[in-house]
Amino acid sequence: MSTVTIVLLVILAILIVALVVLYFLGRKAQKRQEEQQAQIEAAKQTVSMLIIDKKRMKLKEAGLPQIVIDQTPKLMRGSKLPIVKAKVGPQVLSLVCDEKIFDQVPVKREVKAQVSGIYIVGIKGIRGNIQVEPKKKGFFKQALEKAQEKAGAKPIK
Repeated sequence: MSTVTIVLLVILAILIVALVVLYFLGRKAQKRQEEQQAQIEAAKQTVSMLIIDKKRMKLKEAGLPQIVIDQTPKLMRGSKLPIVKAKVGPQVLSLVCDEKIFDQVPVKREVKAQVSGIYIVGIKGIRGNIQVEPKKKGFFKQALEKAQEKAGAKPIK
């Protein structure tokens, strides 16, 4: 056999082993996530709260309890999380919001939220429906739309 075919076979074997390892690690992570989701669903309660503010901020800057910061993995501490400041009863709390519903959370409105610990899982409006604010367009998207409008093309939806 030539050296080129040997090198290609070795690379192919390494890729196959890597794919098998990633497959089993992915299945293990998926099972762990399903267990965590079941625990969250079992512990959630409905609470009425006034949303004061919402931001994406680092875990250390969020004002969460120290035990929460200590329990998070070191790699996760530097990443930004969706944090919601809300008044629940007489207390003002910092809560972590689910990424899926973070854009739906209205600011300075009273809502009924499904909370599991310090994690907001779901949200409903008390007085009427929650209206989602339209997302702001970026600089390049605005420039592209202006250029298309000047050229007489229809804007892309």
